[in-house]
Parts: sequence; structure tokens; C-alpha cells
Amino acid sequence: MRILIVEDEKSLADIIRKGLEEEGYAVDVAYNGEEGLYLAENEPSDIIILDIMLPGVDGMTILKKIRKAGVRTPVIMLTAKDTLMDKISGLDSGADDYLTKPFLFEELLARIRALLRRNSEVKTSIVEIGDLVIDMAAHEVRRREKNISLSAKEYALVEYMTLNRNKVLNRASLTEHLYNQDFDLDSNIIDVFINRIRNKIDRGFDKKLIHTVRGAGYMMKE
Repeated sequence: MRILIVEDEKSLADIIRKGLEEEGYAVDVAYNGEEGLYLAENEPSDIIILDIMLPGVDGMTILKKIRKAGVRTPVIMLTAKDTLMDKISGLDSGADDYLTKPFLFEELLARIRALLRRNSEVKTSIVEIGDLVIDMAAHEVRRREKNISLSAKEYALVEYMTLNRNKVLNRASLTEHLYNQDFDLDSNIIDVFINRIRNKIDRGFDKKLIHTVRGAGYMMKE
């Protein structure tokens, strides 16, 4: 999944970015409100992690502007404040969740997974498609009794296709959700990854789960 972090405290933003990238997420980072607002409105993201206290344009203003512009991306607000009225104000302005600094990175990951499931047909961290089982909390994949070893990007692709099962996903969409804004969208890297995960997930099984829709893209379905 692709996540946008808008946080002016560079050390914290970089720690979150590194941790998310190690979990297989593609991450864009903005260190001020103006850049954060631009990326939130113009670059596709699955989750926005948004600090309230930002230079230039504050987080609450960004949230109101993107909601007014029709951006429905789930937003987790970050703040050093811990008053009930701050939380109410953020949630009423369109935030989906609220995390008070300091926080444990594991809690942030759990909240990200919960928001991703909320916007899909998947409602638990254990997902089954036929005899394929994906544990999104542990990042483990198995088919029948076979444990499947995937790289971080391979797992991210499987997870994204799983959350969007039975939907045709074109190459541009898959690339945008695996890589940050600097990646070349014309690259054939998605075809390479699809071939790899097919070899790991579908090879040796009669029922194939990853399907090519000619001229359109790829689909995960039973």
C-alpha cells in the first residue's frame, strides 16, 4: 500500500517512513503543510498520516481542504495534544483515526491495517481466497500446507490484490500503490512481480488465483 506522511519533525517522519518501508509499504513524505496539501490532493494514497502542528498550512486546514475537494483517503491524525476537544475537532473535520504522540510504531501499524480493511471487503487480518491464507498482521502467506516466502514488494502486491479481490487492477494502479511518486510508471516491474508471485502461489495447483485480464490488468479471484 502507498502511504503519505505529513510531519514537520523530520526525525520522526523518517523513523515512520523507514519502519513502513520495511513492512513493504510505499511511502511519500512531506515536511511542511504546503507540500503535504499538494501531495494529498494530487498523488494517490491509501492512507494519509497527518500531523496537526505544521508550518505553513496546519494539519486541520489540510484535512478540511482535501475533504472539501472530495479526497476520501483515510486520515490518521498525529498530535502532541491529548484533549477531548482536539480529538472531537479532528474527527468532525473528517479524520478517520487519531494517535497522540508519543506512540508505539506497532500501534500505528495496527491502525493502518484496520483502516485498510475498512475500505475493502476484508474485515479481519486473516484472509482466505480458496485455499490461500494471508495473515496481514504477521505478513505470512500459505497455500494448503505450503508456507510461501515472499519479498516485501511481492507481499505488498499480494496484499493489495487481496484487499481488492475480484476487481481488475491495471498496471498503473498497481505501480502507484507499490512505489512512491518518484517511480517510473512506464516500467514493466509489475509484470515481473506478477510472474514471480504466480510461480510461488499458483505453480503446482490446479486452481489458479491470479488472472490476467487482457488489455486491462490483473485480478485476484477464486
